[in-house]
Amino acid sequence: MSIANRIRDYLEEQKVPYTHCTHRLAYTGRQMAKTIVLKADSQFILLVLPAVKKVNMKVLRDELPFKHVELATEKEFASLFPDCELGAMAPLGNLYHVSVYVDKSLTDDEEIVFNAGTHVDTIRIKYADFVGLVRPTVIQAALPIEMALNQ
Repeated sequence: MSIANRIRDYLEEQKVPYTHCTHRLAYTGRQMAKTIVLKADSQFILLVLPAVKKVNMKVLRDELPFKHVELATEKEFASLFPDCELGAMAPLGNLYHVSVYVDKSLTDDEEIVFNAGTHVDTIRIKYADFVGLVRPTVIQAALPIEMALNQ
């Protein structure tokens, strides 16, 4: 596998230095970010949070400016990311005309690592470059997984 062409071309066009890595499917970590697709009223949005955290839907709904927010199903959003494997979307919503919200906990990291369109390819870039590309809205949306399990 390799990086989705749209992602690679965009990073190179924007002159954003990046590192491409290939890894095992079970790769997680504090800097690894996961991208979750949500239905918010009549549109789709992306939520980006550390892979080691879980969405807190109550807090998320309070933070977002929408009346109705729920997790989107893969069937609902598959056509939005035609060059990506399901569940391996990069958090570059601007490439797919989707707004991006990022959990505040990621703003403390110097770098961000995310899927590059496949489940085994990742991109590592400076968090500041990610913000410059995507212009995400920062919100509080996640709990550590161990805390989420106790709720």
